[in-house]
Parts: sequence; structure tokens; C-alpha cells
Amino acid sequence: MKNFLSPVTSHLSPSLEYISIAALNQYAYCPHRCWRMFCAGEFTDNQYTIEGTTLHDRVHTTSDIQRGETWQIRAIWLKSEQYKLIGKSDLIEAESGQVYPVEYKRGHKGEWDNDELQVCAQALCLEEMTGQPVTTGYIYYAHSHQRQLVEINAELRQSAIATIESVTNLLETGAMPKPVYSKRCQGCSLYSQCLPKATDKVKSYQEVNF
Repeated sequence: MKNFLSPVTSHLSPSLEYISIAALNQYAYCPHRCWRMFCAGEFTDNQYTIEGTTLHDRVHTTSDIQRGETWQIRAIWLKSEQYKLIGKSDLIEAESGQVYPVEYKRGHKGEWDNDELQVCAQALCLEEMTGQPVTTGYIYYAHSHQRQLVEINAELRQSAIATIESVTNLLETGAMPKPVYSKRCQGCSLYSQCLPKATDKVKSYQEVNF
């Protein structure tokens, strides 16, 4: 069981032919943000992204250790030929014959399902790479030091597959989704680039003066 990932991860690397697993998270959070990051190549750091990067830098040190009955491996590449996905895992654990991903996030549990979609995408890769069903995953939130269970059920799988299709279309067409202001814009590092409130004001001004 210990080496079940070794043959399929030793030579994996990022490729333009594959969709970044992280892109699913960004698209589910905000399609316009995803476009700016993965189509326009724009990214700006703020307090939250720096904290997130620092957290991932700490956990993205390749290791392979046994903790009691649980085997842990960090910072390995996950890949799916079926869904054309690729991404580096934070942590993969195996316990009692079950394999599952653990994704690290900087804050507390959010109000949206974008983190769950990312874990599901990792599970889809793991299933293909290991030939084993993956029914659960976890999100570890650094601020609360707690894990949130993610059930890889049929509904979440369908949502993840639909998001993969949407991101694929976005990358293939390069069509920019309209920026739409919502509560999610608060704290976004790309807010000053898209200015969703300004877009709405311009539209309203044009409509009034039509």
C-alpha cells in the first residue's frame, strides 16, 4: 500500500494540455477571476493570498511518512487523463485501505463550495491513478486547526464535472465572463482590476441616458 502512488507520480509535471485543479476552485468562486488568472495571466497578491501561499509553501515539502495507522504523502502531482486535470496535492493519506485527499486552506470554512470542488477533483484523479474508489476527502483550515469532512457523493461529482467542462470552454474560447459584484469580491486580490461595481455603474448610466 505504501508505494501505490510512486509509479504514477514520479514523472508528472504541469502541462498546457491539462487543466489546473486550482482553476476549478477559482472558477467556482468567480468565473471572471478565473479568466483573469488562467487566460489573461493576471495575478496580484494581497494579505490573504500571501498567507495562503505561505501555508502551501510549508506543506508542499515532499515527504512520505507513517503516522500510526495512517500513511501520509505530501506534495505529489495528481493527474487525470479522462478529465485532463493536473495539480499538486497538499496531502494524500491512506488508512485501512482507503485513500483520500486533504486540502489545506488558510482561513475558516467559507460559505461557498469551491474548496469542496477542488477536493472532489483531486479525488477523481486519485481514483484514476489508483483504481480505487475515493468516497471522502478533507479540507484543513489553518486558522481553526480543524478538518472539514467532504463527502465525494454523486451530487458533488456532477458539480465538479460540470465545472471542468465550464473551465475547459473558458480556456478554449478565451471569452471573458462579465465581472459581477457580490460578497465574494470582498478581499479579492484582483478587485482593482475588474472593478465590478464600476462596471454596474457605467451600465446604469448608459441605460438612464439611452
